Amino acid sequence: MNGAMGRLKKYKFGFDIWGLLLFFAIMIPNVIWFALPAPDDILRADSVTGTLDAVASVCQVLMVAALCICKNIECRKLRLTPLILAVIFCCVLYFASWIAYYAGVVQVSVILGLTLPPCLAFLLFSADRKNGIAAVPGVVFAVCHLIYGAVNFLV
Repeated sequence: MNGAMGRLKKYKFGFDIWGLLLFFAIMIPNVIWFALPAPDDILRADSVTGTLDAVASVCQVLMVAALCICKNIECRKLRLTPLILAVIFCCVLYFASWIAYYAGVVQVSVILGLTLPPCLAFLLFSADRKNGIAAVPGVVFAVCHLIYGAVNFLV
């Protein structure tokens, strides 16, 4: 118990605009998709993983909240590190997958591109910011999101 309390003492409440901006960036294609359906839009099918989707949604909210309000006091100011470069790469890959999806490409690589990169972007950002509090629900969200994508669209 003392170890966990010691680790929590490394955090303070504060607003991290970069966590919020990452979330908004990841959500932009989802907002577009919600307003403007893609051709051959298989993503609008009813999900067969309802309970898992609910767990994923709760974990996503917890992850984003932790990214935005929990700051590790040992973390330096945001700068271009290999992890942040990987976050940017994941975002570009995610956006490219949406472009392919809107171009009518519906195949395994595109579905995985819509599933894995955003999760990895959040996890890599959590790692760069030394935010273990965000990483815990982030891992659960990533696993649920991957299962959702695989079960609903790949199997």
